[in-house]
Amino acid sequence: MLVLATSAMATRFELVLVDDGDRLRARAAGEAALEAIARCDAEWSAFASDSFLAHLNRTAAVRPVPLDADQFELLAACDDAWRASGGAFDPSIAPLLRALDARAALDVDAAREHVGWSAVRLDRERRTLRFARPGVALDLGGIAKGHALELAARELRAAGIANALLHGGTSSVLALGSPPDAAGWRVALEGGAGAPTVELRDASLSVSAQHGRTLADGSGHVLDPRARAGFASDATVAVVAADARIAEAWSTALLVLGELPSEPEPARAAGEACGAFELDRSRRDSRADSRADSRADSRADSRAESRAEARAESRAESRAESGADSRAGRSAIADHSSDALVRVPRGLDAAIGRGPRFARTWQYNRSPDVSSFVRSAQVPT
Repeated sequence: MLVLATSAMATRFELVLVDDGDRLRARAAGEAALEAIARCDAEWSAFASDSFLAHLNRTAAVRPVPLDADQFELLAACDDAWRASGGAFDPSIAPLLRALDARAALDVDAAREHVGWSAVRLDRERRTLRFARPGVALDLGGIAKGHALELAARELRAAGIANALLHGGTSSVLALGSPPDAAGWRVALEGGAGAPTVELRDASLSVSAQHGRTLADGSGHVLDPRARAGFASDATVAVVAADARIAEAWSTALLVLGELPSEPEPARAAGEACGAFELDRSRRDSRADSRADSRADSRADSRAESRAEARAESRAESRAESGADSRAGRSAIADHSSDALVRVPRGLDAAIGRGPRFARTWQYNRSPDVSSFVRSAQVPT
């Protein structure tokens, strides 16, 4: 085994490579993978004024910004996740995130008015992105680590490395193949005896929670973009998916939604990329109702009216550009209907752990015989 590491995206990335006896080839491949992670960090940094993300945020309200293949792939994944999650995943939360995390006073209410992916126009034919109005900005902290892992894994595959484990900050993990003499890479969802583990083979894991980093105002670092506000949660959400970007986006979305999706509608066509899932109301914790009440109390009537007008104008412009299918998706999301179906990618495994850390009760969205999650007292190293 060969272990390489680097610091990027304010965390530590590590690669564990099975070298198959050719250590020089494995090291060269690993170093190329680390360079891909560093390039991704430089490109999508929310803090560097010379990053591509900074350029995008400065320019996209003025004119469409051309995207290369990797940039387009990431932003298309964001667009897909926003639509499918009913707005629970939304990188346009950046203005509010910046306002709440500012040490100097910023206008939080004004920042809220700039939140909403419905103002983001991704042209999939021309591969460009623009903003429908000034003030919109993106923060890809909820998906960029997954993108970096995918780019690193691509370098490894190109070099012939078939078995490796990659992680960014331990909360985002990508597995290629398996370690020697094992069916897959076993990863514990948290420390301590009895922690549930995941066996990964050619799959990715993402874990999201509110504990850890907090914003300057004391709120958790994950915001609810539909309510344009922070929220309290003792949950830890784990998602397994084939793509690390999808895993990251959906662990964030399910933390915001606060509940697991149930099984897809049986009437939907087999093999369809996404299935329509009802949110499982029996698994909702008590914070959902109280959060809804506090949000309703905190929003002024005048602000609600102005948002409704802005959403109506944005929907009208979107309808002119996007066609019938996009119209339906945007309309449902803009209305933030609690009864709207959430379209979760097929094959996605999800689990929510609730309660004190290291003493959680875990729930799974699929039965044990089809779930990637393995209940085990073994905590792998």
